[in-house]
Amino acid sequence: MGKIVKERDIPKELGEAIEYALLGGGKRIRPFLFLQAFSLFCDREKEIIPFACGIEAIHSYSLVHDDLPVMDDDDYRRGRLTTHKVFGEANALLVGDALLTLGCELMGSVARKFPPALVGEAQQKVIKASGPEGMVGGQYLDLAAEGKELTLEELEEIHRRKTGALIQAALVGGAILGGGDSVAVKSLELYGQELGLLFQITDDLLDVEGDPLITGKSSQKDEVLEKATYPRILGVKATREKAISHCYAAQKALNDLGDRANILKNLAEYVYYRDR
Repeated sequence: MGKIVKERDIPKELGEAIEYALLGGGKRIRPFLFLQAFSLFCDREKEIIPFACGIEAIHSYSLVHDDLPVMDDDDYRRGRLTTHKVFGEANALLVGDALLTLGCELMGSVARKFPPALVGEAQQKVIKASGPEGMVGGQYLDLAAEGKELTLEELEEIHRRKTGALIQAALVGGAILGGGDSVAVKSLELYGQELGLLFQITDDLLDVEGDPLITGKSSQKDEVLEKATYPRILGVKATREKAISHCYAAQKALNDLGDRANILKNLAEYVYYRDR
């Protein structure tokens, strides 16, 4: 992924800040999901990697912007200072802008090797999931909900957009580009919906119980910001029960794909048991 910056005519300091935000660790779950979905139907994984990198660039942009003082105001991400703490708020804003546009460019670049219509369809899924109908809309609702009492349904609506939409789009986009049929695409879409909610539920639990030395970010942040979370609405015990139900539902959604989807089934368990 380092070539994303080095091969372009980017001002040196801006390039360093982009690399800091993009290459500073993380689980890379979204590009991993994209590549796994793609590989269910096609064995040309190496040729499709730029699209996966584009998804990670878009995800990284959202983290840089979410960490800004006007958003969630976080000082640490992935075990080190957030981008705005190192390079300044204005530069962090530009880094996010750069990562978003680089992500779109990278996704479109695979049209040289794959059918442009399919590339466009997959790209549209990711872009829509990243915008006001998905991730941006979810962040807006999340900020608007601070200090308010939400119902469980309202909380899930936030996280279907903020977290789940891009996870779903990564899976669906991979299946589309790999040549999956409509039944397989629907299975992966349902899996992504359940996995996205599971991911957010475990994130909320880690904010309550996680060790900052392991998670790489501050704990109890949601409580300070008076954010609506699953533990706050349901309590920790019921939140854990909800997490396992989403884990099972995610795995069940893949049954029609047989043993070839075992890696994705195992990933759901990883998300449930993760400690960071």
